[in-house]
Amino acid sequence: MALRPGSGIRYAVWVKLTFSWSDLAALTDTPGTGGVLRTEPADFVVEERPAYLPCGEGDFVFVRLRKVGHTTIHVVRELVSQLGINEKHVGVAGLKDRHAVTTQWLSLPDKAEGRLERFSMEGVEILEVSRHGNKLGMGHLQGNRFRIRVRQAPGTYEQAAHTLELLARSGVPNYFGPQRFGLGGLNAEEGLRVLRGESSLRDPRVRRFLVSSVQSVLFNAFVSLRLQRGLFDRLVVGDMARKHDTGGVFRVEDAAAETSRAQRGEISATGTLFGRKVRELTEEAGALEREVLGEFALTPEAFRSRKGDRRTIRIFPGEMGIEPTPDGYWLSFELPKGSFATSVMREVLKTEVDAGELPESDPE
Repeated sequence: MALRPGSGIRYAVWVKLTFSWSDLAALTDTPGTGGVLRTEPADFVVEERPAYLPCGEGDFVFVRLRKVGHTTIHVVRELVSQLGINEKHVGVAGLKDRHAVTTQWLSLPDKAEGRLERFSMEGVEILEVSRHGNKLGMGHLQGNRFRIRVRQAPGTYEQAAHTLELLARSGVPNYFGPQRFGLGGLNAEEGLRVLRGESSLRDPRVRRFLVSSVQSVLFNAFVSLRLQRGLFDRLVVGDMARKHDTGGVFRVEDAAAETSRAQRGEISATGTLFGRKVRELTEEAGALEREVLGEFALTPEAFRSRKGDRRTIRIFPGEMGIEPTPDGYWLSFELPKGSFATSVMREVLKTEVDAGELPESDPE
């Protein structure tokens, strides 16, 4: 990487913004199997788990489709072009990338139904059409079901199975995966320029997406720091913890009592996605957060253009399974919305999973 102009401190910040799994602590110390992902799209299968199914009547057309070789945004734009509808009236619950076989629901305006039979796009198949009373919105899903093939694995199926057993008990670091950061992990670099007023980009949607990459870098660094300090399944005073069964969030006052609950898998700490509507952590937890901000020469005030949110630092995959193949294995599991399958695969393979290999993600 060529040196950028400016002080040594500033250059160090730029380096930290470039995504690399090796910069993020792993939870498990088991041997990685290595191996190759996404040799072909059929090796990475994603099925969206909707928050609700269409009821069969209403003003919106719900379309369930399977796609290969296209992002969700590409399919939406083709639907808009072929059906003569406004892109603002198309609803999606989540974005899926092109290097996979993915199944998901979209919602379309009423007039689209009579035009769907003329829609044609290579690699896209309409599986089901129904009706519902509301438009799909981003996040209207429970999560995603993954089935992923690992090829050419030097390690053994048994090693992978052992790591999965550990993850089932302890949870998985809820890192933002490399898809969040674009080709070469460079989105956060431009996001930092946006925050500093140094970017020439004017599209507000793209600017928001780039700033969200910086939020994601800070969150990943916070999770990694907690792993290094032995605080992945432990809570400290000032933490904001989330209940896994209800989603409720509360401030931790009695760290010892809440740590017992965390180690039973009932609750987990959260990290801050900084913004004007979310409070930073306080006391011991706040000190950890400020330590991370200091590494990047940032303050919470830099993110006033974003609303902000809280994100759980760990997730518990559901319905995990593994099947051996002649040169590797298939893994299957479910994750809640907003989580990345690459975080699971990194723990099993112990490689730079997908980093630097995927094209830049579409703006959210």
